[in-house]
Amino acid sequence: MDKLTPDRRSANMRQIRDKDTAPEMMVRKLCREIGLLGYRIHRKDLPGKPDLAWIGRKQVIFVHGCFWHGHDCIEGSRKPKSNQDYWLPKIERNKQRDAENIAALCAAGWDVLVVWECEISDKARLTKKLQPLLST
Repeated sequence: MDKLTPDRRSANMRQIRDKDTAPEMMVRKLCREIGLLGYRIHRKDLPGKPDLAWIGRKQVIFVHGCFWHGHDCIEGSRKPKSNQDYWLPKIERNKQRDAENIAALCAAGWDVLVVWECEISDKARLTKKLQPLLST
């Protein structure tokens, strides 16, 4: 059972953004720090509107929230306590849509990197994950 009133829950949900989230901003900042410049954000002409895209190099990064995109980490495997009939199928649709978008990008010759929200806290590990983008 939800501890919040429907109005309070609605207000909380309205505050959750889909663009320029804190994890996305941290990835952008790290990309600038390590010299990954010249990216474009939220390209509507690419499947899934990648969070960062290097058009000339055909490389994209998606920054996914673990809960919203069904990651297999602790946060991503957590189940909502209320309104499960809505949220569980929604998260499954998100996962399916993500897979379709990545497949479409790969089929078009793009390199795709997914950065999960849980990976953001370890800067050294994230830098290592982004390094292959520098070499091309």
